[in-house]
Amino acid sequence: MTRREFLWSVSAIAAAAPVRPLVVHIHRVTDSRAQCTPEQWRRFWNRIWPEAVRDFSRGGIQLRTTDAAGKIGRTAAGRPVFTGLERGAVNLILTDHIPMFWDNGRALAGVTTIVDGSSVCMIALSEAHGNQIPFLSVNTCVHELLHALLQDIFVSRPKWYQADGRELRIDWYASRLWLFHDGSEIRKSARAYLNRISLR
Repeated sequence: MTRREFLWSVSAIAAAAPVRPLVVHIHRVTDSRAQCTPEQWRRFWNRIWPEAVRDFSRGGIQLRTTDAAGKIGRTAAGRPVFTGLERGAVNLILTDHIPMFWDNGRALAGVTTIVDGSSVCMIALSEAHGNQIPFLSVNTCVHELLHALLQDIFVSRPKWYQADGRELRIDWYASRLWLFHDGSEIRKSARAYLNRISLR
C-alpha cells in the first residue's frame, strides 16, 4: 500500500466515523397574543420545524425541546417584554410578527438576540419559510438558531458591514448543513456557546 492510498483510507474512515451528536436545549415558547392563521401554524409544524430538526440532526446536532406558553408585552418605550423564557436554553419564540422595536417595518422572518441574559430567537410565522435557495434563502429556524450557536448574539451593536457579513456567513453555514450535512464548525462553536450560557 502506498502512502497516498494509506492517507486516502484513513481520511475515508474518519469521514465515515459516526459523530456523537451535540445536544442543544431549545425552549419553544408560543406567544399567547400571536394572531397566526391555522395555515401558518400548519406550515410551521409540518414543514419548517421538521426540516430544521432534520438539517441539524444530519450535521450532528440534536435539538432537545421543551414547550411553554408565554407572551410578548411592551414597555412604554416599545421595547418587548417576554414571559416564559428559560435561562440556559435557546428560547425559540413563535409569534405572528417581529415587534417594531427590532423590525423597523422590514417584515423580518426572525431575529435573534439576548434579552435580560437569555438567548432569544423569535420567529414570525407570517414570514417564516423552509429552505428555498442555497446561500440566499434558507430555513428561518436554522438561520436564527445559527445566530445563537455561532455566537453572533454576543456581539453588541455591530457595524452595518459586520451585520451584512454575519447574514452571509449564517446562510453559508445553513446551506452547508442543508446540502452537505456539514456541521463540524457549528458543533465546535455551539459547544463554546453552551458553556457560555451555562455560566450566565
